[in-house]
Order: sequence, then C-alpha cells, then structure tokens
Amino acid sequence: MDFHKLSLPEAPLIKVTPPGPKSKELLDFQSACEGSAVSYPKGLPMGLSLAKGATVEDVDGNIYIDFFGGAGVMNVGHSNPGVLAAVSKQLGRLTHSLDVPSPPRADLVKVLTSLLPDSLGKVFFGGPTGSDAVEAAIKLAKYNSQRTAMIAFQGGYHGMTAGALSLSSGRFFKEDFLPLLSDVHFVPYAYCYRCVFGKNPETCEIDCAKYLDYLLENPHSGVAKPAAAIIEAIQGEGGSIVPPDRFLPLIKDICLKHSVLLIVDEIQAGFCRTGKMFAFEHFGIVPDIMTMSKALGGVGLPISGIAYRRELDTWPSGKHIGTFRGNVLAFAAGHAALRFMLENDLASYSLNLGEKMLVWLKEIEKDSKIIGEARGKGLMLGVELVKDKATKEPAPELASQVRTICHQHGLLIEIGGHFSNVVRFLPPLILTEDLALKGVEIFEDAIKKTE
Repeated sequence: MDFHKLSLPEAPLIKVTPPGPKSKELLDFQSACEGSAVSYPKGLPMGLSLAKGATVEDVDGNIYIDFFGGAGVMNVGHSNPGVLAAVSKQLGRLTHSLDVPSPPRADLVKVLTSLLPDSLGKVFFGGPTGSDAVEAAIKLAKYNSQRTAMIAFQGGYHGMTAGALSLSSGRFFKEDFLPLLSDVHFVPYAYCYRCVFGKNPETCEIDCAKYLDYLLENPHSGVAKPAAAIIEAIQGEGGSIVPPDRFLPLIKDICLKHSVLLIVDEIQAGFCRTGKMFAFEHFGIVPDIMTMSKALGGVGLPISGIAYRRELDTWPSGKHIGTFRGNVLAFAAGHAALRFMLENDLASYSLNLGEKMLVWLKEIEKDSKIIGEARGKGLMLGVELVKDKATKEPAPELASQVRTICHQHGLLIEIGGHFSNVVRFLPPLILTEDLALKGVEIFEDAIKKTE
C-alpha cells in the first residue's frame, strides 16, 4: 500500500502559533471543568479536531507530523480506512458482550494465536487498559506460584492501577500513594548509557542481569522467592532503552534456574513497533506471560489482554473479570489492524524506516552539544539530552524546550526517560520517509535553537 495517501498532504502547516484561539478556548474549558491531573495538554497545548495516518490537525487549522502516535497506540495510523470499515460494519450489529464469544472475538483470537509462539497457547482479555493486563498477569503468576513477591526493573513503567503502579519504578507516579503492593523488589535494567556498575561496552559482563541471580541465589538477600519478574524487552517510558542482545536471554535463564515466571510487557513495544511483531523476538526468548494493549485496538479502541503458557491456565472462572472485557468493536478493530500489519509487512517497514531515522539522529548527535545519545529499535526511538556530554548530567528543562519548539513548528513529540530528559519518537508505523525526514529536520532545528 502507498502510505502517502493515508496522511494529510499539507503537513506540516502552522497557520497560527499554537495554542491558537480556538485551542485556548478548549484548554480553558478543560481546565475549568476537568480534573487537575490532566497531563498531555500541559506539554502539548492544543485542541484536536482531525487525525489521518501520521498527521493530526488542531481546531485552529494547524497540521502536525505526529511522532507521538497516541503514546504508541496508532501503529496502523490514525483513521486507518480498513480498520474504520471493520468497526463501522460491526457497529450496527453487536458492540458489547462481556466475555460471551462472538465472531469478531474469535477472529481476533485466531489471528493473535497465529502470531504468538506456540508455547503461548492461551489468550485472555481483561479490562480496557494496559494496566488491567498487568493486573491479570500478576494475579495469574501469583495463583500459579502461590508466592507473593515480585521482581521489577528500574526504569520500567507498567501502568497506574495499584498493582501495575507497584511494579513501575517512577517515584513521581507513586510516592503520594504508598503503600501499594508489598514485597516488590527493583533490580537494574541494562541502561548502558548510564550503567549502574560503571561499565562500558568493552568491559560489560551483563552485571545488571547477574545481580538478579545474586538476589535469588543468596538466602540473605532479603528477597523472598518471587512469583514472577516483569520486564519490558525494550523500555518505553524509561527512555527507549534497548538492552544488549545478551541481557534478556540471561534474565530468562535466571528465571528458569530459580523457577520464577517471566512476564514480558509488550503493551507499548508490541505489534510491529520495534521491527518485530513483539519486541522479545529480537532477543530469541519467549516469556511465560505476555501483556498487550495499545495498538491492539487498531485506531485507539480500548482493549487489553495477556497471552500465556497453557500449563498456567489453572485459575477458576471469575478470578479476573471486568465489565468491558467484551468490547466487540475493539475486537473487530484489532482483527483488521493485525491483518493490515501482516498484509503490509509493517514490522519490516518499521525496522527499515527506524534504521534510517536513527542514522539521521546519530548525525545530529555528532554535532550537538546537548545530545548524549540517540537510540532505539524500529520506530521506538529516543534522544537523551544532557547539559554536558562528558558528565552526562540530565537536562529535562532542555527536553521540555525542544518539545515546545517542535510543537510550534508542526511536530508532535513527547518526553520521558529516567530523568524526563529523553525526547521520544513513537510515530504511527505508516509514517512515510518524507514525513519522517521533515519531522527530523524540525527536531534538528529545535535542538539548534535550544543549544
């Protein structure tokens, strides 16, 4: 398919510096009537009216290249015609069925199971958010192991409900709501740019993974034998961190050695985002349980689920329930979106375009005083900003400035990372090369204006 026709041809187009007057009116209304925890409009102030492919239009007529993609939701593009057609067809027939089977549900399960490793033979749908998938994975692991402790990784983000938040490392998200789940232990992720053990690629012995082995091996580590370890194969909110090839296999081996279940969170990295259908495939491992959501809903319809080994399918009926685990529109959208991914080999497309974009970003890194590292896999890219390349002191305020400048010139990006200093690119995977280049040029100009 020619992806050019999916997006608005005028992008980028700035008619009035955002936020324009109509956007301000909507933002003021939101501020007056909605809760103060609203987040994204604080960094990207605008009101939206239209979205197509890898472009969005605000209510003032400004058109942006979208490098945010709804936080990794819009893998097949905003308003994907095939997905919208499937949803429209289903809309007049059946929209909600709890977990009573239906043809759209069966269609989605069939295509999902065809994409999963053979060992992940069971699929279970939960509530409408990725957080609920994580909650289901926690419960399944605890039920099967009859243990309570959990291992999570520094820099990991798994959601905002109590269990999922307990496994997320960000202090800002959780410090006002403690205590959450008890007996959760955090270990280092392979964040090589800021190695906690002070190693470099030449001296690296994957000590971060070996530390997990030490905790589980040493009877005086203070860590009870856990039900499971949960990890992102490639960290998302943590800063688009790609671990060394040896890291995930070693984590898997350690979990097997100690009879600990391994949960891989694919909520953001899954469904072709990183150049494979699932990010763990880059590392030659298969988890015991996998969480999924975001792009599974096709065009943003809410859905989540887990896939897991058949031997773990021991929990009784009703052990994990939810009113909206039967969103039939999301099933129809998910099925159409997965078919689109397969028919257009979106994984390979994402991998190839992401490699080109990373080359461009690395060139910008060479000449920049504030880019510490550009990194990523497929179309899950990150650029870490620092005050000084030698000290690597994080520069979150510079990242915020870059986001604002990009927004004002027609590019939507978001920031994340351990220190909120990583510019993150999560564009729809149908992004064209010319839009990608225009977006990177806007980003480069923003970097130069910020230095």
